[in-house]
Amino acid sequence: MQHIRLVPADEALAEQTAAYYCRNRIFLQEFEPVREEEFFSVPCQQKLLREEALEFREKTAFRSAFLGYKLDERFLNRGYMTEAVGMLVRYAFEDLHLHRIEANVMPKNKASLRVLEKNCFINEGYSRHYLKINGVWEDHIHMVKLNEAMHI
Repeated sequence: MQHIRLVPADEALAEQTAAYYCRNRIFLQEFEPVREEEFFSVPCQQKLLREEALEFREKTAFRSAFLGYKLDERFLNRGYMTEAVGMLVRYAFEDLHLHRIEANVMPKNKASLRVLEKNCFINEGYSRHYLKINGVWEDHIHMVKLNEAMHI
């Protein structure tokens, strides 16, 4: 598939990112923390993207990463997220030499769990009241993929 491209965080993406969040605000509400109005603005997205880019450049990660993803509602059920997660895993393990990638998903988010399972993430446990989503403390399933090549 040629319709997916992974790009690093860059504040030049702020306008697109803000538009994405505005367009999908109601759709994502069920799966994300309550967002202040400012979050949906271009200046806020510039700041967040700038911080992420700085962390990447300074390599402040610890050979492990938390994976979070979301998709525009218009593009659901086409395999895009499964493919994107696969691309990210290869990049994280082969280029960045990370040891593990973790993702936490609400049990009711069956589509997201399927994405992770298709990419060979395994269930490492259940976290009660893990994250406040849409004003409610939600349980999450802790999914993990290890870079098995590091254990040979």
